[in-house]
Amino acid sequence: MKIAIAMSGGVDSSVTAALLKNEGHEVFGLTMLVVPSDEATNSRVPTVARQVAQVLGIPHHVIDLRDIFTERIITEFCKQYSLGRTPNPCVQCNRFIKFGVLYEKARELGADALATGHYSRLERHESDGRYLLKKGIDRRRDQSYFLYALTQEQLSRTLFPLGTLTKVRVKEIAAEMKLPVASSESREICFIPDNDYVRFLQRHVTSGVTPGVIKDMQGNVLGEHRGIINYTIGQRKRLGIAAAKPLYVVAIDSQSNTVVVGERQHIYNNECLVSGLNWIAIRELSKHLSVRVKIRYLHTEAEAVVMPETADSVRVKFKEPQMAITPGQSAVFYDGGVVLGGGTIEKVRHS
Repeated sequence: MKIAIAMSGGVDSSVTAALLKNEGHEVFGLTMLVVPSDEATNSRVPTVARQVAQVLGIPHHVIDLRDIFTERIITEFCKQYSLGRTPNPCVQCNRFIKFGVLYEKARELGADALATGHYSRLERHESDGRYLLKKGIDRRRDQSYFLYALTQEQLSRTLFPLGTLTKVRVKEIAAEMKLPVASSESREICFIPDNDYVRFLQRHVTSGVTPGVIKDMQGNVLGEHRGIINYTIGQRKRLGIAAAKPLYVVAIDSQSNTVVVGERQHIYNNECLVSGLNWIAIRELSKHLSVRVKIRYLHTEAEAVVMPETADSVRVKFKEPQMAITPGQSAVFYDGGVVLGGGTIEKVRHS
């Protein structure tokens, strides 16, 4: 096969390229430019990736996707925060940019498939031919949560060579091959260099920055907030109000520009509505289904029942109340190590 490797200069994508080349595939590297304002990153990443490609003896191309990335990912990220939601840009980037636009560039260069350094596995189901997305064997590094939105067509032309390896082994391979990889790990959000998303939003958005009131669960005004972009569900610190007990953000209402706070028990809920669904292991949900659900990347999977609500939404009822179910975040449904599908949390039913 002729395989394009999405290369960031990091250890994961570099070892991915090395493994596939050693298997005898015709391999070339693609490095995306996506960060419009971070010139240091835009110059450093292609340089390191190019050095790795030279060591491996493979072609390397730099693809400028800054305009489309700004339009589809950064602008939407800012919009969601201004609406009082907490978005997950990596999920959207994977679906629309990395496995969408970048793959099209790879195909123009003759690639049969795109490979990445994600710690996940793919398997084709024998009975119906569907591609299954599965957790990587290194559960501490598993990235299937960020890939749930990929379509069957996208999965059919994708490779995840690191899914059967641990991070420790990947680093060993890089050292054995003397690959000049970047020493630092990827940032949580690639377009926010210092991971200070509040400061980033304050520079890039105009709505959601107007001060408003902070109310308790009974509607009493407790103080004033600094703009809803500064808050997320479950937040305790930097509320700027005095209270006898610790208070947490329970809800954010962008229409009334209100932040609602409550005590710790108020951020636990057992039901939410999830929309924008993408099913992988099944074609559609036609009946109630017992699953395990992750409501954010570092969340421990929780038992729940998923119930059809509309053509593009489901109701998720957890066996036990979950902390800080947050609109805008992804809810991903698992059956053991298999990703059934997922969607975006729209509403939370408060207990």
